[in-house]
Amino acid sequence: MKPPLLVLIHLSDASAATIGQHYDILYAPDRQRRADLIAGAARQVAVVLTNGSTGLTAAEMQALPRLQLVCAFGAGHENIDSTHARAHGIDIATGSGTNEDCVADHAMGLLLATVRHIPVLDRTTRAGVWRDGLPLQPQLAGKRLGIVGLGNIGKKIARRAAGFDVEVAYSNRKKRDDVDYHYFPDVAQLAGWADFLIVAAPGGADTRHLISSRVINELGPKGYLVNIGRGSIVDTAAVAAALREGRLAGAGLDVYESEPQPPAELVDLPNVVLTPHVAGWSPESVEASVQQFLRNCEEHFAAAEPAVRA
Repeated sequence: MKPPLLVLIHLSDASAATIGQHYDILYAPDRQRRADLIAGAARQVAVVLTNGSTGLTAAEMQALPRLQLVCAFGAGHENIDSTHARAHGIDIATGSGTNEDCVADHAMGLLLATVRHIPVLDRTTRAGVWRDGLPLQPQLAGKRLGIVGLGNIGKKIARRAAGFDVEVAYSNRKKRDDVDYHYFPDVAQLAGWADFLIVAAPGGADTRHLISSRVINELGPKGYLVNIGRGSIVDTAAVAAALREGRLAGAGLDVYESEPQPPAELVDLPNVVLTPHVAGWSPESVEASVQQFLRNCEEHFAAAEPAVRA
């Protein structure tokens, strides 16, 4: 008999089939099913599969008396109550490293799409408009890119940017010793230096609205903002106001505060490119995340088994 597993996030049929070989899946990708299962059948589970934005609260953990392990797809775990988990001996494991290349690729794609106005040009071309009547868009080469959060994903973005002959600097919780990029301790200072700003920082209370009106004003009317970190990091209302008033040239967002609903303040703006939190999703990254989840579970329960005595 397979052990039960509570899954709080969307799974593709292929992922569900792979995980289903090892676990009896209790599937709750929406609030109502989540509440119903946690109050009922899921009380027997030892493992919960979630992600950083979906999370798992302290109250939910308390309602699962056999819970031993909470696993997150991807590196983020900001909405999993780690304080409660530590206090009650519940382990947290993530899929860190499984989607870093995919996210970095998407970040550069959003930057190119936003700066070069590619979605708008696609629509105008389909409408029969030729280039002579269109404004020219800037190139990436020779510009300055500021990266907010130089973790593994930020470093991969920086390496990709080098291929476009872009100068890179960064802001981070602390200066890194393993890179030569210029370090700005203050995000607003980085924005004032940069032509483009890519946000690759983790979510959570410490980074909420880190990209504020002050930062946006420093980036300026010729600046472009890309966010592949977490929606909470960027003040959406401040971005919308700056775009409408010409204080920011454009924005490319894969994440936003209103998820899963699109940001209402931005949907009608032509200088915004939106994608539905898919930067880390590719066939390769999803398969890697599934395999990492299974390894995390195997390692956890192997470590939990008592040693065999001779």
